[in-house]
Amino acid sequence: MTSPAFDIDAFLAEPLTARIATAGPTVRPVWFLWEEGAFWILTGPWAKLFDRVTADPQVAVVVDVCDIATGVVQQVIARGRAELVTFDVPRGRRKLARYLGPDESHWDARFTHYLHDDATERGTTWLRLTPDSLIANDLSYTTAPVRSER
Repeated sequence: MTSPAFDIDAFLAEPLTARIATAGPTVRPVWFLWEEGAFWILTGPWAKLFDRVTADPQVAVVVDVCDIATGVVQQVIARGRAELVTFDVPRGRRKLARYLGPDESHWDARFTHYLHDDATERGTTWLRLTPDSLIANDLSYTTAPVRSER
């Protein structure tokens, strides 16, 4: 692991979209939870991600931001062997709440069913990536002050 130029845990606690790359190659955007030094991504047999990781568990995950107004450019790149592990509702609730807010009554039904359906019957699974490699880069730059035109 490299020495980060910024707080990786704080960065990965933000509701950012990651991109996960699998063999094929295939890249797809995903919501994630960063806990216990691992990325947790919801999947199941209905998703191509599930089949791809079953066939070849080597993955890469990228989470990044680029704000041209402020000059903040940060990225985290993780690589390793993903595991498919049993879904647990409390972690699922934490993951969804970070993107959808704490009030489940405002969530779209396609998200709440993960918390209320039988995960074993549905096949809901966590993809857990505990990175073998985790690189953080802060490529931020200073922006020029905006001048008003008269």
